[in-house]
Amino acid sequence: MSDPVRFFVPAESLQSAQIVISGEPYHHLRKVLRLRAGAIVLLLDGCGHCCEVQIEQLQTEQATTRLIRQWHEIQESLKITLLQALPKGDKFDLVLQKGTELGVHTFQAVETEHAVPNLTAARLKKREQRWQRIASEAARQSRRTFLPEVKPLQNLSEVLEEASSDLKLVLWEAGAMPLAEALPVTPPAGVRLLIGPEGGFSRAEINKITAAGYQPVHLGPRILRAETAGLAATPILQYLYGDWKKAPAGSNLNQHKENP
Repeated sequence: MSDPVRFFVPAESLQSAQIVISGEPYHHLRKVLRLRAGAIVLLLDGCGHCCEVQIEQLQTEQATTRLIRQWHEIQESLKITLLQALPKGDKFDLVLQKGTELGVHTFQAVETEHAVPNLTAARLKKREQRWQRIASEAARQSRRTFLPEVKPLQNLSEVLEEASSDLKLVLWEAGAMPLAEALPVTPPAGVRLLIGPEGGFSRAEINKITAAGYQPVHLGPRILRAETAGLAATPILQYLYGDWKKAPAGSNLNQHKENP
């Protein structure tokens, strides 16, 4: 049996006695997928609460449903935080989309000396809203249960001040250690992966980064683009420490606990 079409909805909507689908999820199921009454869909709040429902009635602006079953999943995968110096143009959109598919837990756009966005506060807010939509759609298409967190833009100093016990790595072409040698045998609880801009980090920035506990590493003899580097390192971390040994979503090998 194939996995039902899934949609992310506000958490409060899953608390109702009769769950109603409205807004963008309703538009997608009605106008794009052209689902009809009787179709079964999976509704998620992005934090582990899952509800399998059957569409009972399609109205002008919403669909009413009948709850079939519900359960709560626990996020056990490696928590990868991708700290990406904001690349030029819309390249961060690609990082968000593909990083979500690869299982990145948190995205943080970072302002550095060579990555200063020329945006007004209003334009930056619109861009951050678009980032949220891109991550949400990528999570839906890749059948993720948990939505990645997409944080607002911060400057490098603010990012480095954040306390964390995670393994801290910075990809730097001049790093003396290959990534493989910096990875511990014991799986870390999380990894903070810092990626520089197109123009690279300045020497002063690298000094601040290493002083904050980040280990400079490289990915071999080839120089990767800013938007490629994090996407190349993430699968390595997932293969060694993550959830890539689990069955795909919808497989009968997946187990979850249903709520009574």
